[in-house]
Amino acid sequence: MIAGLLLAAGGARRFGSQKLLAHLHGRPIVRLATTNLAAETDVLWVVVGSESEAVRGALNGLAARFVENERWKEGLSSSLAAGIRALPPEVDAIVIGLGDQPFVDREVIRRVIDRWRETAGSIVSARYNGVRGHPVLLTRAVFGEASSVSGDVGARELIARDPARVAFVDVNADAPGDVDTTDDLSALEQ
Repeated sequence: MIAGLLLAAGGARRFGSQKLLAHLHGRPIVRLATTNLAAETDVLWVVVGSESEAVRGALNGLAARFVENERWKEGLSSSLAAGIRALPPEVDAIVIGLGDQPFVDREVIRRVIDRWRETAGSIVSARYNGVRGHPVLLTRAVFGEASSVSGDVGARELIARDPARVAFVDVNADAPGDVDTTDDLSALEQ
C-alpha cells in the first residue's frame, strides 16, 4: 500500500496567519495540496499541528486520516516523524507532500511511484531542472531513519546522507511554487 503523507502542521510565521487556510482560486491552499496527492495514493494521511481544527475543517469531506503533531514548532522533521509513527504496518511506502505546495502535478507523483516500482529503491525524489523537490517517496526500509531526522529539513537530510540510494525523476520544468508569504500567494494567483 502506498500512502500519501501531507505535512500540514506548520505555523506560517512569515505569512502572518495560517497560510494553509488562505484561498487560492477559491479554495484553501491545503485542500489544493491534498487533491492530487490523494488521487495518486491508496490512502491519505495529513499531519496537522498549528490551528489543527481549522486545517482539518478545510479538508472536510475528503477521505483523509489525521495525525496531530504536538511538536510542530520543532520543524518539518517532527511532522514527518509523527506521520510515520501513525502509519499501519501494511503501508509499504509514503509519498510526501507539503501543505503549502498546492500545484504538485499528478503526473509527477505518478512518475515518482512508477520509478520506485521500477527500481525498488528506498528513496525516490522529483528533480526539477536539476533541483531536488517534492514529491519524495520513502519506503518502509527508511521509516526508522526518517523518524530520527531533526529540525526543519524533512527528508532533505535523509537524502543527503547517502545519495547513491536515491532514484530521481527528472522533470523538465520549474519546481511547483510554495506559499511562504503573501507575495508568493499573489504570484500563484497569476
